[in-house]
Amino acid sequence: MQVSGGRFNGERLRLARLVNGFSLDDLGKRVSVSRQFAHQLETNAKEPTSGLMLALAAALSVTPDFFRIPVSNPVQEEHCHFRRLFTTPKQLMQQAAAKGTLIDSLVAILDRRLRLPEVRFPSLLMQSGALQEVENIAEHCRLHWGLGLDAPIKNMTRVVETAGAVVVHFDDISERIDALSIARRRPIIVRSSAKASACRLRFDLAHECGHLVMHQGLLTGDHETEDQANRFASAFLLPRKAFIREFPHGRRLDWVAIWQMKKRWKVAARAIARRAFDLGLIDAAQYRTANIHLVKSGQAKQEKLDDVLKLEESELLTAALSKLNERSETAI
Repeated sequence: MQVSGGRFNGERLRLARLVNGFSLDDLGKRVSVSRQFAHQLETNAKEPTSGLMLALAAALSVTPDFFRIPVSNPVQEEHCHFRRLFTTPKQLMQQAAAKGTLIDSLVAILDRRLRLPEVRFPSLLMQSGALQEVENIAEHCRLHWGLGLDAPIKNMTRVVETAGAVVVHFDDISERIDALSIARRRPIIVRSSAKASACRLRFDLAHECGHLVMHQGLLTGDHETEDQANRFASAFLLPRKAFIREFPHGRRLDWVAIWQMKKRWKVAARAIARRAFDLGLIDAAQYRTANIHLVKSGQAKQEKLDDVLKLEESELLTAALSKLNERSETAI
């Protein structure tokens, strides 16, 4: 097997290593070099022989030519909106950024060859930080995307993809990272394939929308920005006037009506209770009672109706790759 000509790019080696979740020690052991030598390869202080190039490609499940492609505008960790930023392991953050770089490169190719949806994420940076401001921003986004303020969102994944974002899975890190978004020219939203609840998935997507709209250029993952993104998701999925009109009023929680709302709006009962509390429809004691009920009835992680509501599937990237493949086959 011959390796084609061209200069080795150490940054591509680093990308492939991080995508695979390997440390420098891990990589060195797989190709029989020291950690120091592996580092020198990544910094272009050393260049591999043809034999080592083949070994690196095999260890990282890429072709040798992968290492000869320039890296332009790589995704940095500060471009990513992580939940629980300060408790997310550094290695996972680096891995997510590396995967984001490869996805962004692929999307750039698709953008050049196909007509993808126009990116229509408004930039509405937080000013006061007040919850009322978040409510207004969420309503503005619904109107901006033609969703109105009275009806449930049928498919949250389709909403963000129609607005120009790319929704993907990072399967091998999704159990440890609920969801994240990457602020690029065409935003990337990473969803968790580990979650079995359609409602929680929809809420995660709306949460990441909040970051992309309100927190451009800001470091997120702290308590304040996460609260703002959660409030955005709640207000976006359950617009206040419609929610106030539909939520059952009374001294006792009407669980029959709450489950009906969950089925209609595709939002978790826990999130419905929180929305009611935030809007002053129930008091702190009632909200606490709602959470206790869900925990004691075994619904802390998986609620009633979660097995009925269908999980949404991302469509944009799959459709674009299929279209590009059709064009390639037609050209042959």
